[in-house]
Amino acid sequence: MQISEAESVVMEVLWAHSPRTAEEVIEALAGQQDWQEPTIKTLLNRLLKKGALSAERDGRRYLYAPALKRDDWVRAQSSSLLQRLFGGRLAPLVAQFQADEGLSEEDRAALRALLERSDKARKGKEKR
Repeated sequence: MQISEAESVVMEVLWAHSPRTAEEVIEALAGQQDWQEPTIKTLLNRLLKKGALSAERDGRRYLYAPALKRDDWVRAQSSSLLQRLFGGRLAPLVAQFQADEGLSEEDRAALRALLERSDKARKGKEKR
């Protein structure tokens, strides 16, 4: 499912807390975005049509909730980015970040821990 950058901002509000009315979404975005009410309602409607949101009638208003899990969306976006830019390989992505931004000691430690967990998992599968 393709979600635009603007739509993802609305989704983040609903992933953080839902269900919410359109007015509650508008209020939550007031401090983050300089969008008018019609813009936010248009984004909500787009997300509904895509199936990313569900809407339940509550009297004269609707309550919006994510139909798409954030983890699923992040996984798909990450995979798409990796495939498009780096042929599905993670090492060139990390190398690009290292070249552009540098890796902090915290990042290095996290990567080492990730590699160790990956090695242990692989070795566990090989023993079976």
